[in-house]
Amino acid sequence: MVKQVVIRNFSRFALSYDLFSGIQMRAAEDLAGRIIDNEIKSILELGCGTGNYTLILSDRFNKAKIKALDISPEMLNVARKKLQGRTVEFLEADAEGLNLAEKFDLVTSNACFQWFGDLGKELQSYRLMLNPGGKLVFSVFGPQTLRELDDSLSTFLDDFSIDARRFPARDGLERLLKDNFKSTKLSETIYMEIFPDLKFLLKKLKYSGTRGSGLAGLAFPSKGLLQKAEAAYLEKYKEIRATYQVFFCEAGL
Repeated sequence: MVKQVVIRNFSRFALSYDLFSGIQMRAAEDLAGRIIDNEIKSILELGCGTGNYTLILSDRFNKAKIKALDISPEMLNVARKKLQGRTVEFLEADAEGLNLAEKFDLVTSNACFQWFGDLGKELQSYRLMLNPGGKLVFSVFGPQTLRELDDSLSTFLDDFSIDARRFPARDGLERLLKDNFKSTKLSETIYMEIFPDLKFLLKKLKYSGTRGSGLAGLAFPSKGLLQKAEAAYLEKYKEIRATYQVFFCEAGL
């Protein structure tokens, strides 16, 4: 996926992101619950967005020094206001190709790594940023995310696919983790949302910045296409639902 599309989508709707990012918030809460080390003193968060996961980390590890970075300045503006007064350092930076001299007890990220072009390369870099005994803990969307939408729209659009098809699969993630870390753990969760109609689902994807290049040219489909896609959706699934496949990954040196 073209990175500039990701930046544009997330930046454009930064102020409304929190209203439409319920799944990302659920993933953030579940991710934080998997971090059991209460002695963490330094944290690097990659792709912090509007700071929802950052806030959870700040509450949970209130004695830790947190550095949170994101590629979108608009997202960071929202995060800074949300965590005003907290011991969090925000940094406008790309998590891909990151080169920090610092080392951390925890490197973590929620729902960000699926946008990376070469996740294996980045995992190698993050490993070097860990203190002895440190851990990398992250969540990432999998390729079954939004499969109902993909099925419905690809029926009527030639050569159409949503970006989720290219998200990392379980076997690939397991291989990357084992190639780079001594201890690894991966678990999978399926979230689901129900919507009153297809237009509402597309609106959510638009304002949460997750529609990606596969939908960028559609903003909203024509009325006729929308009706056909919704009819196909209902015929196959009996409701307008959206599935989100999320992998929770833990790795240590």
